[in-house]
Amino acid sequence: MHVFPGGNYDGKQDDSYQMTAIRETFEETGLLLASSTPESPPLSDVDLDTSRSSILAGRTLFGDFLKQNALSADANTLLPFTEWITPPGPPRRFHTRFYVAFLPSHRASAFASSSSGVTRQRLPTPDGGQEVLEARFVHPRDALAEHRAKKIALMPPQHYILTTLADILVGREAATPQRARVERLSAGAFGGMVVSPRIGKTDVDGRTALVYEGDEARGGPKGRLHRSLVLFSPETKVGCAMRFPTRRTLKAVRYAAPIGSRVATKL
Repeated sequence: MHVFPGGNYDGKQDDSYQMTAIRETFEETGLLLASSTPESPPLSDVDLDTSRSSILAGRTLFGDFLKQNALSADANTLLPFTEWITPPGPPRRFHTRFYVAFLPSHRASAFASSSSGVTRQRLPTPDGGQEVLEARFVHPRDALAEHRAKKIALMPPQHYILTTLADILVGREAATPQRARVERLSAGAFGGMVVSPRIGKTDVDGRTALVYEGDEARGGPKGRLHRSLVLFSPETKVGCAMRFPTRRTLKAVRYAAPIGSRVATKL
């Protein structure tokens, strides 16, 4: 299963859902969305990896790591990009908030931890198998192509968000107009949109419909489809096909990394 980096809100470490997303992204991929100050000590890749291992092992709190190195989490750079609530049925449901973050470089493989403009090259890496087996940058269009070729499995939220981003990402370079369109999308109704699917019927091909708000089956006009058709295979790989209403105006960005934070509740 391929997902965006992210995880559960931790009241002991996180003062916001954005902080959850930043902390989990560091734990799962080694990429740190934070800015330094003139008082910050220089951090090598070895230093970052050592701190990451200590945080994963529970020996160091993420907030303490930031304070010890005079770092400030870039929470204000995370762009809200929909919220999802898992369908009714299980006793525990998850409310996940997704964000898009732009890496501060013209290269997809770049990572900057310094507000002084010094750019460091750093690739995402797995966390030693605790939760992540593979970590990599991938263009939304490439991820969707791999999914269609049955090389990777995507759940509906990931498929939905990647489809939205793929509509905007043209070419392989980060462009200011593309970023501006994603920022406008995030600042509008889309950014805070809460998607709470309902499980619909299963078709003759064995695909189960996850019906979204606005679909004809949920109060929308007849003929308006806003749903995913999901096929769960015996190998647990998930096939997902989207059905959107008419022509969408959802547009998005290059070198944006979708990440998420979630909270479990009994609804």
